[in-house]
Amino acid sequence: MDVPSGARLVVLQLRVRRFFCPASSCARRPFVEQLPGLTRRHSRWTERLRSTLAAVGLALAGRAGARMARDFGVSVSRSAVLRLLDALPEPEVQAPRVVSVDEYATRKGRVDGTVLVDVETRRPVDLLPDREASSLAAWLAKRPGIEIVCRDRAPFFAEGATAGAPQATQVADRRHLWHNLGDAAERAVARHRQCLRVLVPDREGKADEPAPPEEKADSPWRSERFANRVRARHATVHALLEAGHSRRSIGCQLNMTHRTVKSLADATKPEELFRGQWQHNRTSVLDEYKPYLDERWDEGCTNAWKFWEEIVPLGYRGSYGRVSAYLRAKRTSPRPVTAQPPAPRVVTRWILSRPETLTETEQLRLKAVLANCPELDALTGHVRSFAQMLTERQGERLPQWLDAVRQDDLPSLHTLAAGIDRDRDAVIAGLILPWNSGVVEGHVNRIKMLKRQMFGRAGFALLRKRVLLAP
Repeated sequence: MDVPSGARLVVLQLRVRRFFCPASSCARRPFVEQLPGLTRRHSRWTERLRSTLAAVGLALAGRAGARMARDFGVSVSRSAVLRLLDALPEPEVQAPRVVSVDEYATRKGRVDGTVLVDVETRRPVDLLPDREASSLAAWLAKRPGIEIVCRDRAPFFAEGATAGAPQATQVADRRHLWHNLGDAAERAVARHRQCLRVLVPDREGKADEPAPPEEKADSPWRSERFANRVRARHATVHALLEAGHSRRSIGCQLNMTHRTVKSLADATKPEELFRGQWQHNRTSVLDEYKPYLDERWDEGCTNAWKFWEEIVPLGYRGSYGRVSAYLRAKRTSPRPVTAQPPAPRVVTRWILSRPETLTETEQLRLKAVLANCPELDALTGHVRSFAQMLTERQGERLPQWLDAVRQDDLPSLHTLAAGIDRDRDAVIAGLILPWNSGVVEGHVNRIKMLKRQMFGRAGFALLRKRVLLAP
């Protein structure tokens, strides 16, 4: 069987010689000659078809590969596709000079592996079934030509690189460093959350605002338009009754049901028809908890689900939807109860961004926060100093930066500085050398895609084949 032509099956019929070995001790007495590059023993496919199906299997794995092969005109099972993948030879990869290492999840949160990528060719060179330092050290020890090892600051990668490649320079990834600094900065801003209230307008200013219009004394309903419509229908029904019409004829003329006509006729005045949701001062199970919600709203919390979780232990037996509707009304009100201070994550974004990329309003608000809080002002200086080191490759300034951080009352940055100090050489190399782990992050995402494509049922051997051999 050969590669299909025009979605039609192609079968080659060959006439070949068959040989017999006269030696009685020979295990292969009868055998048939093979055509190099076309056939092989015990195979019903040509080499060209085998390579085609193997390429389909590398791209789509078992079930999807079998379905695609049927569209090509070849009937093959998923097991046969997987056997072709298993039969593929191991790739011949030259020992890399610059290697990047990172972890990937075989089972998220339970089993992790290690992927190694040649940074110069941007191709994966191997997969390890775990992320132990000993496994990485053994792999690196077999390749003494490695000069650079790019990694994050995980301790098992640091230990494995030190033990397996002592001659190599370890480089900490800059993206991870900046991400760690951002997390530390957000914790510092959250610790000084009260300083952000300087951006909230003065509460006393609310006294000067115009008071909301008072409700009419004769209008105890929410919707005046609906009330006017009910008044008109009530007057029409009573006018027809005074004219001598029966309730049945009134229903036919006004296209009303018997119950609607009865309720309008029995009501001496339209106010008697407004009950339940149409009452303006209707009581609610949320009423006794509204003062607590208003107080938390003034403190800056606007999450309805968090409010609901807080008042349930206090005895609230209503639904989450009622709490959400109450807060929605506060948000959409033309006169909000209080202005909200910016969230710590928003202020952190202002601090981490380049000043020229912020809008004029954001620059003014950030300036007000920094003028009101010396700790956040010091934090902004440290962040921008680190950003300059990172973008301009000035890693030799790192010791001075660490000393300056320790002189300020910023516990979250102290924790970051302690972690950087334990891995100082790799961090300095990461801030000076051009190498980074960006390429390996892309392959980690690719591994996730391959796993999901195989529904998470692929073993390590099949996953390794697809990662290393797929184009």
